[in-house]
Amino acid sequence: MVKKIVDRIAAAILLVVLSPVIAAVALLVWMTMGRPVFFRQTRAGFRGRPLQIVKFRTMTGSRDVNGGLLPDEERLGATGRFLRATSLDELPELYNVLTGELSLVGPRPLLARYLERYSQEQARRHQVMPGITGWAQVNGRNDLTWEEKFRLDVWYVDHWSLWLDLRILMRTIWQVGRQSGISRTGHATTTEFVGSSAGNELEHS
Repeated sequence: MVKKIVDRIAAAILLVVLSPVIAAVALLVWMTMGRPVFFRQTRAGFRGRPLQIVKFRTMTGSRDVNGGLLPDEERLGATGRFLRATSLDELPELYNVLTGELSLVGPRPLLARYLERYSQEQARRHQVMPGITGWAQVNGRNDLTWEEKFRLDVWYVDHWSLWLDLRILMRTIWQVGRQSGISRTGHATTTEFVGSSAGNELEHS
């Protein structure tokens, strides 16, 4: 309860303080990629419940001659790479925190179709509110394997405290400044989780 109250107060303050930055990023996306400015996607939230996150769009909708989307690296232009490198694309998620659907700190909300692919241990990551940043994000981010991410997520569930959240927030600022772990090595973004026993070979935007 205390965590949710702190989250909402912090999100309200940040939305006001960062409103000029949010407006500037929205204008940049509109000028370089057009509409829509925001990217919305349904993901699995607390206890696996559907959650629609809101982010700034970082990819174009460019398609090949057959109508299929081009590979991520071809749709992720200079603006998208900049927004991801600086994590500015995540700013609209503060609205999700304000509405109580997301926390500032917690395991990242992932695609709903992953729910059936988790092991029983990995599924424990949904025992707490998902967050904008988390223990996995400050310990390697997208350069980790899925198994490493989930192991760190479950560790967070077992060791949560307000002090740990503060520590993660401070380390997040450091990580963003270093621009490390933005994407999986050799990939434009990260890979799709297809289950621990099947490997992680599919590209995911």
